[in-house]
Amino acid sequence: MKVLLCQDVEKLGWLGDVVEVKNGYARNYLLPYGIATVPTEGNIRSLADAKSKKSQERKLAHVELERAAEAVEGAEAVIASKANELGHLFGSVSERDVATNLREQGFEIADNMVKFTGGHHIKEVGTHEVTIKLAAELTASVTVVVVPLTEDIESDESSNESSDESGDE
Repeated sequence: MKVLLCQDVEKLGWLGDVVEVKNGYARNYLLPYGIATVPTEGNIRSLADAKSKKSQERKLAHVELERAAEAVEGAEAVIASKANELGHLFGSVSERDVATNLREQGFEIADNMVKFTGGHHIKEVGTHEVTIKLAAELTASVTVVVVPLTEDIESDESSNESSDESGDE
């Protein structure tokens, strides 16, 4: 069944596109929720203006994503995590950890943009390559360095905090 999309639908099409979908998908989801309509000449003409505006917005957004990809390409995220003597982490480094580290460095990266090779979290100390997927065809590569978190660092931080507190008096 052919339908006219009234909004962008991921992996299906953009606003104003006429696409072929299965009958049940159109009747049970797209048409009742107003995501698509029947592709008549009047409906196509009424969406033409919105389609051109949305197309311009997509082009501008894509330019911004390209700039973000160039900026983050080759960046390095250093993450400290508890590990045993063999370098195995207690837990793992997730997409959220990498995205948070990159956001702290000033990059606009959402958690769902970070993709690990093989789809598994990082569970070892060392250097790992991670892909940042900004759009369907737009990716960047980031180096993630996982270092073991030692007790010495934690005790140094706590001694610094206590000296800061005593200086406030």
